[in-house]
Amino acid sequence: MIYLDNAATSWPKPPGVAQAMADFLEEAGGNPGRSGHRLSIEAGRIVYDARERIAELFNLSDPLRVIFTLNATHAINLALQGLLVAGDRIVTTAVEHNAVMRPLRSLEARGVEVSVMQCEPDGSLSLDQAGRSIRPGTKLVVATHANNVTGTLLPITAIAEMAHAAGASLLVDAAQTAGVFPIDIQRMGIDLLAFTGHKGLMGPPGTGGLILGERLNPAILQPLMRGGTGSRSEFELQPDDLPDKFEAGTPNSVGIAGLGASVAFVVDRGVEAIRAHEVGLTRALLRGLADLPTVRVYGPTNPMDRTAVVSFVAPGLRVSEVGLRLDEQFDVLCRVGLHCAPATHRTLGTFPEGTVRLAPGVFTEPSDIAHTLASIRAIVEES
Repeated sequence: MIYLDNAATSWPKPPGVAQAMADFLEEAGGNPGRSGHRLSIEAGRIVYDARERIAELFNLSDPLRVIFTLNATHAINLALQGLLVAGDRIVTTAVEHNAVMRPLRSLEARGVEVSVMQCEPDGSLSLDQAGRSIRPGTKLVVATHANNVTGTLLPITAIAEMAHAAGASLLVDAAQTAGVFPIDIQRMGIDLLAFTGHKGLMGPPGTGGLILGERLNPAILQPLMRGGTGSRSEFELQPDDLPDKFEAGTPNSVGIAGLGASVAFVVDRGVEAIRAHEVGLTRALLRGLADLPTVRVYGPTNPMDRTAVVSFVAPGLRVSEVGLRLDEQFDVLCRVGLHCAPATHRTLGTFPEGTVRLAPGVFTEPSDIAHTLASIRAIVEES
């Protein structure tokens, strides 16, 4: 079986992930920060170790600014609903995932002004377009780091400079890049970074987080939920301390233990090495698909301008049929459809059917790509 759906969830996981989760349940199953006994203390140590590893990965000096959430969607909602009120102006792009667009449309109905920057047919964003849209009076700019349909990388550092010049903050959706593309939040000027644990970081589902950059004053961000934190229990008001202000309720400690192990794997392997491996796989996919004249590929032609996400359509074949045949006849697992990104497909002109999406990962081999390309050729030539 060849698994090419890493943009949805990475698989397989590094071997240490399951072991870390089993060890947590067997040896440190206490509630972190809720008690003073040894199991609670050990659980708290494991959670904090994961926080430190994530801070190191993204070049954040204060690990307490790593706020654990259930996924990137949870983190994005925390940022958007915690910052924006009626009358605020927010700028985003036309290639955002529904994790961004759905909460924004909900906020728009409550009086937030949403301005959408149009993107090019390959999913890229022109800096001229960004410069026209990001103007004084904008409170927040929200941009995906890499699109989940085309893999197109957006110029985050330049967008950050424009946002700051206009007096706005920048929220980056790094669901597709965390763990597979170097991210330095200080150098890139990112104020808020939403990440998920189950994709490029190769951790378990149900993990993720929101990183508060050092320019951002946490006092301006309201919690998405309020409740028990294990700290300041004598008060009925949510504490202001980080990360407790934003982490109400018992955390997914066993998942965070697995995430800590997967981040350690990423750091040990090296993000630059992971990126180089995926660029090679992407290049092979792009070249192979280009040899099929009836296949149309979306996104940049240069693999350096994208992540390892390649979408295509084969005219005359429904994307659902291609995906089913790849699975049942050739043991190739991919994703088809709209990929929770209708805005992107409207930009590409592939709405409403969507595309076939191939997303190799760290454990994908060149021979897997060769088999996949041969399988697609067979499907196309038989049609």
